[in-house]
Amino acid sequence: MDAAARAWFASRTWQSAGWTVAELVAAKGSRTVSVVLPALNEQATVAGVIASIAPLVPTLVDELVVVDSGSTDATVEVALAAGARVVHRTDVLSDLEPLPGKGEVLWRSLAATSGDLLVFVDSDLVDPDPMFVPTLLGPLLLEPDIQLVKGFYRRPLSTEDSGGGRVTELMARPLLSVLRPELAGVIQPLAGEYAGTRRLLEAVPFASGYGVEIGLLLDAHERVGLPGLAQVNLGVRRHRNQPLAALGVMARQILSTALARCGLPAAPGALTQFVQVADEWLPDTAAVPTADRPPMRQLRPSPSLPRPR
Repeated sequence: MDAAARAWFASRTWQSAGWTVAELVAAKGSRTVSVVLPALNEQATVAGVIASIAPLVPTLVDELVVVDSGSTDATVEVALAAGARVVHRTDVLSDLEPLPGKGEVLWRSLAATSGDLLVFVDSDLVDPDPMFVPTLLGPLLLEPDIQLVKGFYRRPLSTEDSGGGRVTELMARPLLSVLRPELAGVIQPLAGEYAGTRRLLEAVPFASGYGVEIGLLLDAHERVGLPGLAQVNLGVRRHRNQPLAALGVMARQILSTALARCGLPAAPGALTQFVQVADEWLPDTAAVPTADRPPMRQLRPSPSLPRPR
């Protein structure tokens, strides 16, 4: 491991949370916390994720918001019944036509929330630990220099005890070791559970698709350096695993975003995979959107929201 990455890992990795919710509430002071759940057709799991966070409202968490990305199932109704505030992606910045992708709703969530600190939690989690949010908030509330906290965890694959996170293992982490070796100590660079200061998140662009997590990590490192980053152990993360072909499209988006952040823009457009039909292998080409949204601060240059001290 790169020497800087090794030193960072030793000082900015929490293998277990050494704080309680009560301690975080006391440390929070006048700062406010928004928890955002991006959702697209997650009617089976979104209520469970909300239920795991709801007991923290309003002491540690000031607002719990589901940002819907155009669900066609009962995600919105289920989320409302579970007690979350639901924001449709077109409810904010409505003059901008929405782009497809997870990063788009995370970007719009900045305009839909008011917290000084934001926590992002995926809404497809199965049996999420109620300590996910407090664990992610710990370094932000207790360490003044930290501005982005990534979660890491064991990721079971279906009925197996491990094997999830295939894009991380086969592409994302090896890619970072080449392009940005200082980040080689980040265990889950694509983690969907992370937290950051509004000050940082409004200052960086958001990739509209699956490249959003690696893009934010690279941009945060560029702005605040290794001392501004941390990672915490969330234990186990279970969610719906995607088929291999879908992971190929995801990997293409992540690769394009990472290369662009490192000054090596990839050709935009598509990914061609191959499917077997009878005895023939035929090309199957999928569009791969790689657009970025600009830093939110460029659209709202004079925000009235309080800034963290």
